Amino acid sequence: MLRVTVPCDSDYRRSSCNELLVAADNDELEFLSDESEAGSIPAPAELAHDQSDYPREPSVSPIPAPAHPRISIDHRAFLIRSLALFCACWLSVGSHYASYVLGPLKSRISRDLGTGHAEYSLLISALSLNSTWTPLVGGILAATLGTTFTSILATGVVFLGTTFLLLGDIWQNVRLMAAGMFIFGLGVSPLAVVQETIIVRFFKSRGLGVSMAFGLVAGKGASFVSARTSYPLTERFGPRAPFYVATFLAGMSVIINLAYIMGSRWLIDGAGAELEAIDINEEARRRSVINVTESQALEKVAAKRRVHLRQITKLGDVFWAYIAINIFCGTIWAPFTHLAANIIELRYQMTEKDAANTASYVLVGSIFLYPICGYLVDRFKRKPIVVMLLVLSSVFTLGAYIWLALPPSWIHTAKPAIAAFGFGHGFSPLLLVLLVPKIVPSKFISTALGAHKSLEQTGATIFQTLGGLAMDRAKSKHPDGSSTQGIINAFLLLNILQLLSILGVAYLQHRREVSTTKTVRRGSSVSSVRPIQGLPDSSNPSRPLLEVPEPHRRYSSTGSRIVSLEGELSQTEARRGNFFATMSATLILSAWVLFLGTAWVKLGMKKNKH
Repeated sequence: MLRVTVPCDSDYRRSSCNELLVAADNDELEFLSDESEAGSIPAPAELAHDQSDYPREPSVSPIPAPAHPRISIDHRAFLIRSLALFCACWLSVGSHYASYVLGPLKSRISRDLGTGHAEYSLLISALSLNSTWTPLVGGILAATLGTTFTSILATGVVFLGTTFLLLGDIWQNVRLMAAGMFIFGLGVSPLAVVQETIIVRFFKSRGLGVSMAFGLVAGKGASFVSARTSYPLTERFGPRAPFYVATFLAGMSVIINLAYIMGSRWLIDGAGAELEAIDINEEARRRSVINVTESQALEKVAAKRRVHLRQITKLGDVFWAYIAINIFCGTIWAPFTHLAANIIELRYQMTEKDAANTASYVLVGSIFLYPICGYLVDRFKRKPIVVMLLVLSSVFTLGAYIWLALPPSWIHTAKPAIAAFGFGHGFSPLLLVLLVPKIVPSKFISTALGAHKSLEQTGATIFQTLGGLAMDRAKSKHPDGSSTQGIINAFLLLNILQLLSILGVAYLQHRREVSTTKTVRRGSSVSSVRPIQGLPDSSNPSRPLLEVPEPHRRYSSTGSRIVSLEGELSQTEARRGNFFATMSATLILSAWVLFLGTAWVKLGMKKNKH
């Protein structure tokens, strides 16, 4: 009779670390992780290690399997993962609400505080400025110190920033508001990286698309509510009401985060989530009293899971093409959502209230489209569904900008453009996140998510600042509302470049697949390291969304051997990686120089005049 071992939650970390030790001993850590995620092989560690090393804890003896053992276990794990997802969703509610509270209030802030387009753009750019580098730091912190510590640090900074924003509005001090947005920006992007890393950790091979969709829906829902209610709140409860609500929700995110931290060990053990380096180190310290050899071996395994920022240069051409997509997405997405209300008001001679209400619908699509998109990605892994959806998204946002670029005398409403942008933007941010676990080794997930956020926000900061300066300059020449034509034309051009970059990623991926197929047919030396049985099976749930060839995937589950990762790159590709990394750093520096220079001219000199 088949007999199974059912470990209790307290044994989860022990058994997981035992598996890592067995895998490390056989130098097949990547292989075992890939196969265990796919459910094709059982975990052998509990049989390989003598549990007598832990005399203080009761051993788990083999027991006959009940009639339906997996039903209750899976059901309990599903409930625990759902609870973890709820906590992860709440992390971003406060930050997303505060991020979009200023958009509908631009005219009111300009009137009360005497700010122009450039000063308002500086407020928004102050939010995205720190997001040009903090996601990378947040990703490194999450990979090194764990998601629990990084999450409370990020939510605390977000709460502090919203408090300063509230005080700045109360005291009618635009510089204090800019400082609040600056502090807020220190935490908002690392928080998003941590949230996405937590979801990947719990749902990597269990419906990641839908789970990530729910995580992002919470944030986008809060953004829509913020954009939809900010102006009505000022009418009903006074001009400070939206900022009080933003501060309250940021405080609630901190409270929920504390609850997650207190229950994180129980959640991780009960759901069978992937262990982080800090978890492995904790187990190593516990074993150091009992078995020094195993403790040292676990410390080595944990060290292999740590990430150094310089290693990002070795992730290959597809990764850097993906980064290019993020830069262009940053220029055409976030700036438009913040400027839409003001553009519509000026271009179509609408009232502040009507323009704010119309523009708020650019964010509503995500609430419905994220879950649908997540389901489609999980359901149709056999097709290049991600590229197809990204192209569809780009075409719809391009249509929105074409509509807005037409003379207002021809069309008298912006609603078709808002609907097209709301649909195109409504699901595409999810696709950028879902690509990351599929194109990089898993230990690089948080770092790659950070790079994705960093360069997207860099594009947003540069365009937001330049757009504000351009609108101020055009306003002096065309006060009738045609001052918006130039920025709409810029959106249109950048959208075309974004579409071309998506097609470029598809081409690079196809070229790599063709090259890999030829290598496999020739019987390359890779088979001496790991037997190759053809290209990855499309029915495998861990198959990449953009098909990653087998020679590249053999290290992709844990990436514990960076030497193998480097060995897969040609010298030319490695040099390109260094070049693209340098260009990315230069772009981030340029965003800072542009923002600080504009802030000095528009805010510093303004202060001196008074």
